[in-house]
This record gives sequence, C-alpha cells and structure tokens, in this order.
Amino acid sequence: MRQPKTVRALEAFGRVRLSENFFMRDFLYSEIAVINGFQNLPDDPDLAIAAGKRLCGELLEPLQAKFGRISVRSSYRSPEVNHFGNINKLNCGSNDSNFAGHIWDRHDAKGRMGATACVIVNRFIPYYERTGDWEAMAWWVHDHLPYSDMEFFPKFAAFNLQWREDPIRGIYSFIPPRRGRLTEPGKPNWAGRHDEAYAAMLEEIG
Repeated sequence: MRQPKTVRALEAFGRVRLSENFFMRDFLYSEIAVINGFQNLPDDPDLAIAAGKRLCGELLEPLQAKFGRISVRSSYRSPEVNHFGNINKLNCGSNDSNFAGHIWDRHDAKGRMGATACVIVNRFIPYYERTGDWEAMAWWVHDHLPYSDMEFFPKFAAFNLQWREDPIRGIYSFIPPRRGRLTEPGKPNWAGRHDEAYAAMLEEIG
C-alpha cells in the first residue's frame, strides 16, 4: 500500500481493521500535526499496519477485555511530526528512540518492528485518583501481557504501552514522588508474579 494522497485513499487506510475493536484511524490523530499543518501519515503503510495489528491484538484488546473501554491519548507519529515535537520540547523523544515505538513504520536500530500507543484505562481513573497507585496497573500488565515497554504519566495515569519484537519488558514512571524505573530485566522484582500489587485494584474495578 502506498502513502495515502487522496481523501478516498486516506478513508481506505483509516478503515483498515487492526483488531476486533480498533481501526487504523483510531491512532492517527496528533495535536502537533493538527496545529502545525503536518500530515501524520506513514511512509510505509504496510509496516505500520503490521505493527499496529500486533499492538492491538496482543496488548490493547486484552487490556480492554479485562478493564473495559480504553482511550487512545496519542499513538502513531510520522517522523516529521515526532521530530518537530522533539526539537520543540513537546514531550516527544528523538526519532531514533521512537522507531518501532510511536513511529510505527520504521524498524529500530536492531531491525525490530514495533508500535506504541499512549492509553488511558477509563475505569482505572477513580481508583488511581483516590489512591495514587499507578503501580497496580503497571504490574497487572507486566504479569499478563507481552509488552516491551511502559511509561506512566500523572494525568489519569495515562501510559505508553509498546509492543515490539524481542520485548524488553521494562516500566518507567514520570509520576511523583515515585519517578524512575520500576522494573527492567536484571532487577530483583522483574521475575515472578506480583498479584499482591494489584489485588486491591482488581477487587475494586475487577
């Protein structure tokens, strides 16, 4: 598939079904692109679709099946959009660090395919705002889903959720006062189950 250049082509691309409940159009909106007049479209739609199907099928669908509707806060970024966000300090990492992340249509430096979406678990918001316990969601995903990376943010406990070939399985938080690395390979808390960390959350929101 070529990069869409017409309304009809973009409609067709947006209607590509990535999984039971998600379509490509769900992941293309970007405030950076809208405000600055960029086209947030992949150069390699086929690679973006392939990566998106893995992200949706292996991570977003089971997350939504467990906790109900999830909202996509941001997701696919073209290299142009991501670079603009990076150099203007709009919470975007470098392009190199986002290949196989927010930039779905590029392999990373090791040739791995991947895709990232920043999501909010809507039903989790009241629990998080009452307790501040973002780790409950982090550990549930760690124990149940084949993610590569998660990064948690203060507003609504939104988090970047990455699927990637050869996953790392690491968790980072930007939420004070517990900012920093929660786990990664080599840390004592990385292996095994963490049921006690999310038992209270499951009792409340199921």
